[in-house]
Order: sequence, then structure tokens, then C-alpha cells
Amino acid sequence: MKKSPLYAFALSVLVATPALAHTGAGSVSGFASGFSHPMGGLDHLLAMIAVGVLAAQQGGKAVWLLPVSFVAMMVVGGALGIAGVAMPFVELGIVGSVIVLGAVIALGKHMPTGAAMALVGVLAVFHGHAHGTEMPIDASGVEYGLGFALATSILHAVGLGLGFGAKKVAEKIAPVAVRIGGGMIAAAGVALLAA
Repeated sequence: MKKSPLYAFALSVLVATPALAHTGAGSVSGFASGFSHPMGGLDHLLAMIAVGVLAAQQGGKAVWLLPVSFVAMMVVGGALGIAGVAMPFVELGIVGSVIVLGAVIALGKHMPTGAAMALVGVLAVFHGHAHGTEMPIDASGVEYGLGFALATSILHAVGLGLGFGAKKVAEKIAPVAVRIGGGMIAAAGVALLAA
């Protein structure tokens, strides 16, 4: 059976080490550092992919409005972090976003688009703040921000692909396939919280 590149990427996400992206280590700067930050931890990967899955599940304008809302508010959070504005419970907010997004997907309820945008926007501020706070001192804020915004957009696109793919499978197998995936995301968030 021929496997797609998306399948290989999804598999690599599942076998990634459970380390969080917020180690404060590393000496890369600029665009590369910004791009690698969301890719470097299971917490960011799951939350950002979950936004894409949720957008696919909601359908309609949410397909593009949810990812755009997340990226826009993540940039706001990043600017706050770069500016040194303190924000409480950032790590808890990031792990909580994995749990919340997974649970919302698992429940399978259609949300008004504005409510879904507000939800992902609030959660995105935590992710952005972490990105901004951990920007290397010698990095350009613009390059760094472009890097983490692009990486996040790619992860959202992966989530959209997985969400639409699961919907097709669900039509043939069981209507709860996407919801089961959401439950697995939420469970992974709880495991991250316990770690």
C-alpha cells in the first residue's frame, strides 16, 4: 500500500519526543529560530494541528478564519513577549490549549464561527507569548516573527489536511473518527500536563 507524505509527517509527529519547546536552549537566531520553535515541542505541534482539525470540522468560513485568527493573535502574544510584558500561566495555557482544543474536537459540536475564532485567538496569545519571550537576544524580531508565523501556518494546513482526510474516512467507516482524534489530542495534553 502506497503511503502519502502527509501520512509520513503525521507518523513523525506521533513519535516525536515529548519534550516541550520551551527549554530556553539553543543559539540559532532570526527566521530559523522562529520557524523551529513551534516545530520543537509536542505541545505546540498538537495545539496548532488541532486548530486546523477544528477548522475542518467546523467547515465554511471557519476553514480559513480560525487559522488566521490563531496566527494573528499569536503575533500579538509574540509582541507582548518580545516587549517583556509579563503574562501569568503561559506554560499552563499552552498545555491547556491542547486539552481544550482536543476536547472541543471530541465533542463534535458546531460552534458559531465568532466563538471559535475567539477561543483559538485567546489560546494563541499563550503560544505567541512563549515564542516572543524565548526569542534569541541577537535575533531580528521581524524575521523571528515571520518564522514562527510560517511554521504555525504550515501546522494549521497539516491539521486541515488531517481533518478533511478524517472526514472522508469517517463517511466510510464511522462518523466519530474526527472526534476520536480530538479525544486523543486532549489525552496527550493531559499527559503533557502530568509530565
